Amino acid sequence: MVLKGTVTALVTPFKDESVNYESLRKLVEYQISSGIQGILACGCTGEPATLSEQEKLKVIQTVLEVSNGRVPVIAGTGTNATASTIEFTNVVCKLDVDAVLIITPYYNKPTASGQIAHYTAVADVSKKPVIIYNVPGRTGTNMTIETITKLGEHPNIIGVKDAAGAIERVTELRAISDLAYMSGDDHLCSPQTLMGGSGVISVTSNVIPSQMNQMIQAGLNGDVNLARDLHEFIYPLFKVLFIESNPAPAKKALQLMNIINSAELRSPLVCMQQENIHILKRILSEMELI
Repeated sequence: MVLKGTVTALVTPFKDESVNYESLRKLVEYQISSGIQGILACGCTGEPATLSEQEKLKVIQTVLEVSNGRVPVIAGTGTNATASTIEFTNVVCKLDVDAVLIITPYYNKPTASGQIAHYTAVADVSKKPVIIYNVPGRTGTNMTIETITKLGEHPNIIGVKDAAGAIERVTELRAISDLAYMSGDDHLCSPQTLMGGSGVISVTSNVIPSQMNQMIQAGLNGDVNLARDLHEFIYPLFKVLFIESNPAPAKKALQLMNIINSAELRSPLVCMQQENIHILKRILSEMELI
């Protein structure tokens, strides 16, 4: 697959402590009808740490059924152990996803050598292309550009989702590698795309897929003025969607917009504080989303 454009890191809707597959189907259809370029199921935004393996498989299968080949589907299959990552990746690849997203092992905090060994072992056996996911805010370790470049030499690794919070990393990678760079920081994705990035794997596009797509396409086309205008318009939403732990604000926004029928989260995540809900409502109203 070609890793480019706007890919939505999909939330997983819940109702009464179970996955709400009706809302999930509606959300996937909303994404596709809005022109999104791809969907990531069971990434961090999908709360996979609280899903059983069977729930994750059913979520991925549901996304595949609704998308029906209209957009690429990426599945998050990473764990903090190489053996279990390989095992789950092999199972998921049988569902005919287009690629898998592998998070850097969390809690263990492997060195660069350990990161290379982990990703190489997964990429060697995966039947689908592998995307590296560097998210130091969740894993406790930040992959260097040199490590990502080394892994990019593997024929089955097609790109990186980088959420390191540093705008210059796309330039540093492009200087030494042709690996696709997908921003994992929504508030940085527009300038990073203008700097030569391939696009974004986004939380915000759950809520406004069309506008996110327009902004990223403007960046890919080198339309600086349009990309800047859209970035400035969306920026307040970027901020409020991370006012509490993701995906609590995104789920609440989707509920307020009647895209999903519940903002329920799984423990240990809890519903947004009322004062933050008021801020979210104000911004959604100002953007004419509610």
